[in-house]
Amino acid sequence: MAQSPILKWINRKIYQIEVSFAVNMYTPFERFLFYSVLFLLVSIFTLATLLYLPHHIKFMVNRAWFYVHGDEASDIVTMAKTATQTVANAASTAAGNIGKSEL
Repeated sequence: MAQSPILKWINRKIYQIEVSFAVNMYTPFERFLFYSVLFLLVSIFTLATLLYLPHHIKFMVNRAWFYVHGDEASDIVTMAKTATQTVANAASTAAGNIGKSEL
């Protein structure tokens, strides 16, 4: 039965690790310890990437915006809040007018 390409890739990576670090020469306890440390390091790296990378990217984009446009970010936030309030007021007024016209 043929393996999927993903399983072939995973098996190839496992083989590369075993050949690079001579895992096949370790005792069973050393092999368990080696794979435990490897799993721990990969897990910590993955967790750190998932938790901190989005915040770091947001920080870097904000910093780049500041370098390019100066301190106009506060003006943009104020304009966005004003626009949101205007749209909300217009929607509530329109909903009130529709409700009154149906009576």
